[in-house]
Amino acid sequence: MTDRLLIKSGRVIDPSQGIDKIADVLIEKGRIVSIEPQEPGSGSKSQATRQIDASGKIVCPGLIDMHVHLREPGHEDEETIASGAAAAVAGGFTSIACMPNTEPAIDTEAMIEFVYRQAARAGLCNVYPIGAITKGREGKELAEMGQMVRAGAVGFSDDGCGVANPAVMFRALQYATMFNRAIIQHCEDADMAAGGVMNAGFTATRIGLPGIPAIAEEMMIQRDLSLAAETRARYHVAHLSTAGSVQLVREGKQRGIAVTAEVCPHHLLLTEEACATYDTNYKMNPPLRSRADVDACIAGVVDGTIDCLVTDHAPHGEEEKELDFQSAPFGIIGLEIALGLFAKALIEPGHVDWPRLIAMLTINPARVLQLDKGTLRLGTDADVTIIDPAMNWTVKVGEFRSKSRNCPFDGWKLSGRATHTIVAGVVRFSLEPAAVA
Repeated sequence: MTDRLLIKSGRVIDPSQGIDKIADVLIEKGRIVSIEPQEPGSGSKSQATRQIDASGKIVCPGLIDMHVHLREPGHEDEETIASGAAAAVAGGFTSIACMPNTEPAIDTEAMIEFVYRQAARAGLCNVYPIGAITKGREGKELAEMGQMVRAGAVGFSDDGCGVANPAVMFRALQYATMFNRAIIQHCEDADMAAGGVMNAGFTATRIGLPGIPAIAEEMMIQRDLSLAAETRARYHVAHLSTAGSVQLVREGKQRGIAVTAEVCPHHLLLTEEACATYDTNYKMNPPLRSRADVDACIAGVVDGTIDCLVTDHAPHGEEEKELDFQSAPFGIIGLEIALGLFAKALIEPGHVDWPRLIAMLTINPARVLQLDKGTLRLGTDADVTIIDPAMNWTVKVGEFRSKSRNCPFDGWKLSGRATHTIVAGVVRFSLEPAAVA
């Protein structure tokens, strides 16, 4: 008998098709074959070899995180492609895109192929490599974009470093248009931010830590929007964090520039005041900003200025994060808890509804990266996430599947969690194994 998986009686939400209804989803040979109201005893449904009861749950396209760091190659003690993929499916993500700031950098065709090989060995979720804009991420000479696209690069970024030289950035945008790939910029002027470890302002002055001013982010966005307008390239602002940045992107869209943007859960839930504890789990780049910046980021989500929700999952070893605040590395992890955090930041206060949140975690990032994902369209790969929106749970960092533990949300009480993560028709994660027959 052909393997068929029937997901029964869930609230099917697929923003790519404007679907929001109670229905059954039938999967056959790893593909979506029907989305229909439940009809007991109907044809192929009655022959389903496995069933999942999704009553009271949301059934949506598999979640996509287009901004993660997997540390392989170079720092496999912090994260590997396999451990990152395990964390991803535990968080409901069926697809992730990994940044190239590894050692060595993902800046060649061979390195792109390496990521795909390791992901295939892990056999958990789709892992898409983002290639470096410049060789070695040094900001000097363009990497071989065409060769990396041929190997499967889905975008280009020097994440962790902004491309400082405007001539290099201009050429990168020009080349990217040839392959219809987005340039994903870490927007930070290194000279303006030099030595800073948290947001510049009263709190930094009060606790005696050097600051990173908002203008360091905004200056680079302003420059790059001019270059993107000139080249007509697709330009994506990574981990946007300031009110000024939101406004610049908003104005860029109004001018017809092909600009998109993303925001992380910590920039929607936390402010610079958290750094007053000197806990290095609150040290990230871009840094936690002011309450006004948080409010502006939320407003940017509400009005559509910000397109995508991402984690910027950045694993670090315990010994590194135990250094003093100025010496510790930037970054936190979040793949396994992001859905609950976004629900807390955006759903619970009533800023957006579930269809809108799901769009920002599915079809929107799929469009930025030109992936045939983020949809339940008939015939497509059966990448599906089942969410219990009412599930109350507590973050327990010690139980993460990630190799690292650098997370400031330990002990937080959240609502909303992925109960099943299905990749190409195979259940790769389930909180309810008994529900799969």
